[in-house]
Parts: sequence; C-alpha cells; structure tokens
Amino acid sequence: MNANNFLQTALFIVVLIALAFPVGRYMTSVLDGSSVVVRKLSAIERLLYKIAGVDANAEMSWKHYAIAVLLFNALGALAVYGFLRLQQWLPANPQAFGPMTPDAAFDTAVSFVTNTNWQDYTPEATVSYLTQMAGLSVQNFLSAATGIAVVIALIRGFARHTVQTIGNFWVDLTRITLYILAPLATIIALVFISQGAIQNFKSYQDVPTLQVTTYQVQKTDAQGNPVKDAKGNPVMQDAKADKQTIAMGPVASQEAIKMLGTNGGGFFNANSAHPYENPTPLSNFVQILSILIIPAGLCVVFGRMVGDRRQGYAVLAAMTIAFSIACWGEISAEQAGNPLFTSLHVDQSATALQPGGNAEGKEVRFGIAQTGIFTVATTAASCGAVDAMHDSLTPLGGLVPMLLIQLGEVIFGGVGSGLYGMLVFALLAVFVAGLMIGRTPEYVGKKIESYEMKMVSIAILLTPFLVLVGTSIAVLTPLGTGGIANPGAHGFSEILYAFSSAANNNGSAFAGLSVNTPFYNVLLAIAMWFGRFGTIVPVLAIAGSLANKKRIAATSGTLPTHGPLFVVLLLGTLVLVGALTYVPALALGPVAEHLTMISGH
Repeated sequence: MNANNFLQTALFIVVLIALAFPVGRYMTSVLDGSSVVVRKLSAIERLLYKIAGVDANAEMSWKHYAIAVLLFNALGALAVYGFLRLQQWLPANPQAFGPMTPDAAFDTAVSFVTNTNWQDYTPEATVSYLTQMAGLSVQNFLSAATGIAVVIALIRGFARHTVQTIGNFWVDLTRITLYILAPLATIIALVFISQGAIQNFKSYQDVPTLQVTTYQVQKTDAQGNPVKDAKGNPVMQDAKADKQTIAMGPVASQEAIKMLGTNGGGFFNANSAHPYENPTPLSNFVQILSILIIPAGLCVVFGRMVGDRRQGYAVLAAMTIAFSIACWGEISAEQAGNPLFTSLHVDQSATALQPGGNAEGKEVRFGIAQTGIFTVATTAASCGAVDAMHDSLTPLGGLVPMLLIQLGEVIFGGVGSGLYGMLVFALLAVFVAGLMIGRTPEYVGKKIESYEMKMVSIAILLTPFLVLVGTSIAVLTPLGTGGIANPGAHGFSEILYAFSSAANNNGSAFAGLSVNTPFYNVLLAIAMWFGRFGTIVPVLAIAGSLANKKRIAATSGTLPTHGPLFVVLLLGTLVLVGALTYVPALALGPVAEHLTMISGH
C-alpha cells in the first residue's frame, strides 16, 4: 500500500469516526423520545399511529415483537411482488415495461424486504418508475428500519432489568423512518444531485452518437423470419447505429437510501459505477460514508443506552481495527496486480505491465484506493452496492470481500444487523472467557446462561449452514453448474459468493454466473429469507431473556468488556468462529485460484 492509498483510507476512517458520535447522540435521543425533533413532530407521529390503529404506549414481549416483524415484512414482500407482476397496468411506466416472471418477482421481492437487494435483472430495462419508487425504494426504508429496530430491542434487553417487554415495534419503526432515515436520505440525495446524479421523471432519451457505426445484420421478412438466398445462405443487409438511448429516472432519491440503509440495489445495472448514480470522486466518498455512518453511530447508541459508553467504544474499536486490516489487504492485493503480467527485455530483466495495479473492472475516476475502500465497506456492511466489477478483482482481492460477507457482516455491518451480529459474537466471547476462568459469564451486567447460548448458536450457525448447503446443491446439480461461465476455481468462487451474499443479506455478486433462472431465483430467495429472519428471531429471544434478568454489579472477578483485552478477545472469537467455518470452501475457491495464477496456469 503506497502513501496515497494509506492517506485516503486514514482520511475516510477519521471522518467516519468523527461523524459517528453526533449521529449516535441524535439517534439515541430519537429512540428514547427526548429529541427536540420528536417533540416538534409528535402530532404527525400520533396521527400515523391513529391511522394504523397502534397504541404507542403498549409495549411488546419479544414474541409479540418478533411476530410483528415477520408479519410486517411478509406483507412488504407481497406488496413488492404485486408491483413487479402488475407494473404493465400501473402508471409511471413511460417505457411500457412488462411484468417480471413469477420466479424473478419472488426473488426480487424477498431480496428487497430482507435488505439484501440482490438484482439478477437489468433495472433500467425491467422496472418502471412507480415500481422503483413505491415498491423498491419504500422497502429500502422499511427493511433498514426493521434492522435498526431489532438492534434497539436487543440493546433494551441489556439496559432493562426484570421486565417482560422490549419496546413497541411500530413505534420504533415509525421513529426510525420519520426522524432518522428520511431526513438523512434527503440531505444525501441533495448532495448527489449537486454532484450530477439525475432526478427526473422523463422518458428515456434518444441522442445522436458522435460516430456512426455501420454493420451487417441478417435480413428478415414481415413476420420476422430470416430471409435466405437460393443456396440457403442468409441474406445480409447494411445497418447503422447513429443514436443511443439514455435512461432517465428518479435516481438520486433512490441512491441516497440505497447507501444509507445498506440496501445496495441500484437504479442502473452498473450500480454505483454508473455516472448517473455516482458521478464524481466526492460522491463516491459520500456513498462509502453513507454506508457506514449509521452502523458506526449505533455503537455509540449502544454505549449510551446501556449506561456505559465504554461498552460502545470497545465494539466500535473492534470494528475499526478489523475494517482497517481489511482495507489494507484489499488495496494491497489490487495494487500488486497480477505478477505474471511482465515483459522480458533483451537483458532478461522483467518489467511489470501493471505498474499502477489491477485496474481491470474499475472506474478510472475512482482509482484503486477508493475502489478498495468501497469494496470493503459494502461487504463489511450488508450493502451490496458496487463501484467496480468484483469478478475482475485479483483472487486475493476477491477473497477479502467474500470473507467479510461470510463473517456475518459485523465489521460495522448493516444498519442494525451489523451491531446485533457483533453483540452475538460478544456474548460468545464472554462465554468462552467464562469457561476459561471458571466463572459464569457476564456481559453489561447480565449473566449469560444456557438459553442465551442456545440462541447465540442458532444465530451464528444458521447462515453458514445456508451458504454451504446451498453451494453444495448448486455445484452438484446441472441446473446449478449450467450458469457458470468460468469453469474451475473461479466458477466455484462465483457460486460460493452468490450464496454467501444471499444468506448474509449482502446482495453484491461476483458476476459471471447466470442466476436469473428458476433454480437460482428460488434457492437464493430461500437463503435470503431465512438468513434474515432466522437470525432476527433468536436475537429477539436473547433480548427478551436479558430484559427479564436482574442487572448485577461488577466485581473483582468480572471480565472487563470495555478495554483492549476484550477488543482482542472479540476479534479473536470473530476470526476463529466466523472465519474458520469457511476455510475449506475458500481453499477450493479464491485460494486455489491464487495458487493457480502464480504458478502460471
């Protein structure tokens, strides 16, 4: 990593941490109702509760909270499915797009509701403006709000004692959407517009090209059948390309919540590599910042809500250290490029043909440093937005984002999901430490007992199960291997990455794998749904159990969970438990590909 790469990474981390504290303080005040904004807009909030028939003062047990989460998101999936299947009859469809196929609509609906935003279609050629806004963008807000609500419920479990309730899901959802996501998304959208991102409702524009290209195509008759000559050969005719269709649409507004809510689904197929979504290096920097600002701020919320800010700082420190290491590994791998790209001179000396690093699949306006930070941020969080082609990364450069996803995306992580995932690992860490010293493990004043560890085991082991079983099915069946464009280790990596991305609700892809088939649409949708809600339910169960416990005072024998020792223990647990699960699969994919590359094959 050269000086430029180091300085860009350091600058980003400094800005992120500096902003995390005011954002965390504001979110805390919103969620406990003390914010001036909440008081000023309380009339609007009460009106929304009245329309929905919600009693804002009635709190929920963890089971009622979980049922509300599941039913609300199931209804959201049904709504998105309806938009995708009926959009040909709905307004705001200037390009007259038809319906998605049932399996593709099912996959997309589950994808956006689970905060995955996996897209195996071309958005600008498939989805109408109304579907983009009322279907997909709305779920960008609601799926993000769901994740934040769940982690706040878990934090209440630590903060409260001897109670049966963990809050009201409808109140949490409303306040998070109304006071946190909506205003922040508005500000960020205006920044993107100032940088050149488009925001309109125009029909697609046909513009003349600077150069006319002439080529030959096969002649067809009035019915569209190919015309052949007397000898049966196709009859060819000249054609020319003198115009290009430029897609329009309300891009900036969707782009803002796509990043802020760690959703990742782009308005265009090129995602954040498209100049209308991400025009400049400044907009690229703001996009990366938008991905991680709420996850970083939630660490501050955790410390403030449990009454010990050091607890939040310790989690934030662990995330920052891991993020820095990942950036170093990713940027170093891409800066090194492919060592086989050399040129031998007469004196037998070798000169690298990639002196600037591996630029394949990257935008020149961003370069390797910003691309590397973006790649790490989007896969450390459950975002999935991309400003480069991950399929073009070096083998080790591709290993980093894949491993970050497989760790459960807890290094900052998705909005809400990152912190509750990291807190699950924290519970496991104190349990292991308790076994080592022969004491009942405690975390933030709560004893961690067998029930909590059962739920922790489910939350940690479920996604590896979905990833590895799904990958196994795909590589053992013709329907799965039929989508591989790159045979060998890289093809295996593409399948492994797809299921890792789906089950961990990331949404990015290696590409090169044809997944818009009934086989992959159904299998990946199942992985997305259970990867999301199969983890949320045990997390809420932990919240309910902790809320019912007494808070106990720390003693001389209590393991401090706010200092450097605990940060190291937490990172060690994350690596040993999270990473080692996937070592055999990674050895068959990116590791084998790297060894093949350097061996010259």
